[in-house]
Amino acid sequence: MQTLHLFLPCAAGVETFLAQEVQSICGITADDLRVLRAGVMVRGNWRFVLLLNLHSRLAQRVLVEVAYAPYRQEQDLYATASAVAWEQWFTPKQSFKIEITAQHSPLKSLNFAALKIKDAVADRFREQTGVRPDVETRWPDARIYSHLTHEQLTLYIDTSGESLFKRGWRTDKGDAPLKETLAAAMLAASGWSQGDGSANNPNGWCDRGIPVYDPCCGSGTIAIEAAQIACRIAPGVMRRFGFEKLLPFAPREWQDLLTQARAQQCAPRAKVFGSDVAFRMVDFAERNAERAGVSSAIEFRGGDALQRMPPTEHAGVMLVNPPYGERIETAGVAGPSGSRESAQTQDGDFFAQLATHWKKNYAGWTAWMLTPDLKLPSRMRFKESRRVPMWNGPIECRMFRFDLRAGSMRDKPALK
Repeated sequence: MQTLHLFLPCAAGVETFLAQEVQSICGITADDLRVLRAGVMVRGNWRFVLLLNLHSRLAQRVLVEVAYAPYRQEQDLYATASAVAWEQWFTPKQSFKIEITAQHSPLKSLNFAALKIKDAVADRFREQTGVRPDVETRWPDARIYSHLTHEQLTLYIDTSGESLFKRGWRTDKGDAPLKETLAAAMLAASGWSQGDGSANNPNGWCDRGIPVYDPCCGSGTIAIEAAQIACRIAPGVMRRFGFEKLLPFAPREWQDLLTQARAQQCAPRAKVFGSDVAFRMVDFAERNAERAGVSSAIEFRGGDALQRMPPTEHAGVMLVNPPYGERIETAGVAGPSGSRESAQTQDGDFFAQLATHWKKNYAGWTAWMLTPDLKLPSRMRFKESRRVPMWNGPIECRMFRFDLRAGSMRDKPALK
C-alpha cells in the first residue's frame, strides 16, 4: 500500500508528548509528523498503523486519511465521498458507520451531512460491485470518520475500533474514572515515562528506577499504566482492533508484532505504589492490576491520604488526580466526622492539610496534581515550579508540579 497519512487525535495539551511517543514507536524524525491542535499527523505506512495501535498510550485513535477536499454544500460531500475507493478497505458484505464532527461548518444539519456521505459510500459499492453494504450503528465492521471545518472536508478510515483508552483490563471502576490515555499523559508530562529534555532525565525517571505513587488511586488507573510502562507491556496487547476487519490486514504480520511486543516484557524497572481511603476501591484496583498483568509490580494499600506515609524510603514522583467537591471523601477525611457533608464543605481544609502532610513527611518527592482549579496552589500554600495545560475531556485542567521540601516550597527541584 502507498504512503499513508495518519491522524492520531489526543486530549488537548498532550500533542507534544504524543509526537515524542510516535517518533519513538515508529523510529521516525520530526520531519515525518506535524503537531496539530488535539492531534498529530504522521506520514507512514500500514506497519505504522499496526505499531501505533499496539504501542501508543496517548493517542485516542489511529485514523487513515482517505480524502481532503473543499465543500460548500451537502452535494460536495457526496461527490468527495463517492470518489474514494472504499472497496480497497472493506467489502459490501461488511457493515459500516459514519461518524461526523464539525468546527465552524456552515451546514445547517450534521445529520443530513452524514446521510449524504453514507449514501455516497453505499452508492459507490453498488456501482462497483452491484451490492450495497449495510449500515450498523453499534458494532460496525468499518468506521468512517468525517470532519468538517468552515470550508474543508476530511474523510478517514478508523483502524482502532473502540477508543484506544480501552486497554481491555479495566472492568472494576469507581465514579468519574480517569481514562487510561490521560493517566499515561500525566506520566509523560511528569517526566516519569518520557524524558523532559534535560540532561538529568533524557529517557524518563522510570529508566532510573525512580518510584511512582498515587495516594488517591481510585480503581488504579495511574498506577496500572505506570506498572505496564515499567514492565514494558504494550497497552494494546490484550485487546482487538478495528483494522483486523479491514482488507489490508495481514494476520501473520500482526502476530509477528504481537510476539515481538511480548518478548520485550520485563521485570519492573521502577517500583509503583497506590493507596486509597476506600478499601472497596483498593479491591477494584487490585483486580484491575491482575487483569493487566501487573499485580506483582504494584503495591496497593488502603489508607487516608492525609495520614499515609511514603511507601518507600527513596524519594520519587507522586501523581494525583485529586478528588474535590462531592468526591473529596475518597481522598481523605477533611472534616472531624469524615462524613460526606463535612468533606464537601471543607475541601479547602483537605488540601491545606494535605500540603502540610506532604511538607512534613515527603521531603525530596516531586508531586504532580491534575486539577481544573487554577487556584489550587494558593489554597495549598504551595508555589508550583511548573504548570502544564491539559484537558480532561471537555474540562480545562492544569498539571501543577510541586517540589517538596521540608519548611519551604521554593528550593530547587526534588529530583536531580
